[in-house]
Amino acid sequence: MKPYLSVVISAWNENENLSKRALDKVLGYLHQADFSWELVIVNDGSDDDTGEIIAKAAKKEKGIKLVNNPHMGKAQGLMTGVFQSSGEVILFSDMDQATPIAEFDNLRKCLNEGYDIAIGSRSGRKGAPLYRQVLAFGMVAMRWVVLRLPFRDTQCGFKAFKRPAAEKIFVVLSKIHPPLVVEGGAVNPGFDVEILYLARKMGLKIAEVQVSWQYENSQRVRFIKDAIAGVNELLLVRWRALTGAYGVK
Repeated sequence: MKPYLSVVISAWNENENLSKRALDKVLGYLHQADFSWELVIVNDGSDDDTGEIIAKAAKKEKGIKLVNNPHMGKAQGLMTGVFQSSGEVILFSDMDQATPIAEFDNLRKCLNEGYDIAIGSRSGRKGAPLYRQVLAFGMVAMRWVVLRLPFRDTQCGFKAFKRPAAEKIFVVLSKIHPPLVVEGGAVNPGFDVEILYLARKMGLKIAEVQVSWQYENSQRVRFIKDAIAGVNELLLVRWRALTGAYGVK
């Protein structure tokens, strides 16, 4: 029997977060939930103990599904998780639990009201360093100018999709972004934008929901490099749309 919810986490070098019992927090919420679930964790080529720790947890907890990838970045990890999942609803979450998984209750309400996708929005980015806030607000303006995206926060890693919507989006994205092994931290700043741009082009209904969020430092985030990459990827999304690469009118 297929579960109601598939939680998908892309995990890369998560020793620190796992030592803070982040996985226990996720499982604690799921164990008390009133729906069936699975937890799909994609080990993104970690070179610490992440894979071993999750493998041990999966032996004790039947609801955990561990998928091992070479290091290809968060975007490929999430896409792998989508195609390895089977739930009616797919939830993207981060191992650091900066947005607690219990916030899914608020996203779920929107899905039950008829939305195809519900995305978390981190109002004000409280606790984040000034440079992160500057980058965030600058990218909001760029997203509107280049792609006419109306969302306050596209980059929050907490997003829920009804399965038909996820399949439509990620089948297209898997053709645009074939697997590619990378080195170092890879946040793929254009990935979330591309998801939402495609969703709007496909006529899917998207709700933006304010969620609680606590700043967590990440080795994946690099201010200058990510700012440049973010702008470049916005322009790439626009170029793909103009050239018909998505195959969506």
